[in-house]
Amino acid sequence: MGMSQTLNKRAQALLGAGLALGAASLLLSLLIGSADIGPSEVLRHLLGDDGSINDRIIDQLRLPRSLSAFAVGGVLALAGALMQVLLRNPLGDPYVLGVSGGAAAAVLLGMLLSLPLLWLTPLAFAGALLSMLLVFALGHRGEQGDTTRLLLTGVVMAAGWSALISLTLSLSPPLQLPGMLFWLMGDLSDALSPWPTLGVLALGLLLAMWLAPQLNLAVYGLQQAAVLGVDPRRLRVQLYFLASLLTAAAVSVAGAIGFVGLVTPHLVRLLGASDHRILLPVSVLFGGSLLVLADSAARTLISPMQLPVGVLTAVLGVPVFLWLLSSARHR
Repeated sequence: MGMSQTLNKRAQALLGAGLALGAASLLLSLLIGSADIGPSEVLRHLLGDDGSINDRIIDQLRLPRSLSAFAVGGVLALAGALMQVLLRNPLGDPYVLGVSGGAAAAVLLGMLLSLPLLWLTPLAFAGALLSMLLVFALGHRGEQGDTTRLLLTGVVMAAGWSALISLTLSLSPPLQLPGMLFWLMGDLSDALSPWPTLGVLALGLLLAMWLAPQLNLAVYGLQQAAVLGVDPRRLRVQLYFLASLLTAAAVSVAGAIGFVGLVTPHLVRLLGASDHRILLPVSVLFGGSLLVLADSAARTLISPMQLPVGVLTAVLGVPVFLWLLSSARHR
């Protein structure tokens, strides 16, 4: 009873911290920018429409972009947590395994062929799923699998997609190239309709929470989980499709953004969340908040110019991940 109460208190504390961080990051993103808008004015514009310039800045620019950043960060963190279960390794991440690269290569190819925008998300899903299936088909041995082999296969696959992306960029028209490059580095400046990505996030989290009891068993290995009643083949296929859908949703909106899916679940585990019923929603809240803060910095550090948010997540993610590894070693 005492241990159960401790776990419940820890879950409540982590969920409360995630909700508070998410609310604070969204509020901060609405406050900062080239136009000076105070907290009371932001609240007034959110609750009513007076047709002013500041009202349009909040309702049409800052709020949609902030919600898009939260949704993209959330789906990346959720995809990273699911891939880490597949690998049984905290280094699992859409960016590291080349899944983001496959989705980005497919989207860039669609841009090069001038395909309609509605085609980009299906193309991203197909590229992400193809990359993931190739990684696990080439790197899987037996029922248990070799995580080192899987990681190395993912790194090689990422390098292959990078070469294909470079070829696509070299064949792109000069007028189209700057926009493609900026998008590829991670860009949320055109993400002004957050609802599709928020819908994918809600659906993905719902499905992941349904799989959470099986994920708690799968972290010990799919063979051990099979002994306890989990169908390993079915679970693997479910995770393939779900992680690919989440990655595609993020890449089609914001390009290839690294380290969010890698660092966030690892950080949440270090905070004591080993149960996936806690880890998954907290990872979504932390990942969304992280990308909102990074995007706020990207659009204000050298205003009126904007930095690619993917560059900032990489700059911040590398030292944070090294610190997390050091902390884990000491623990």
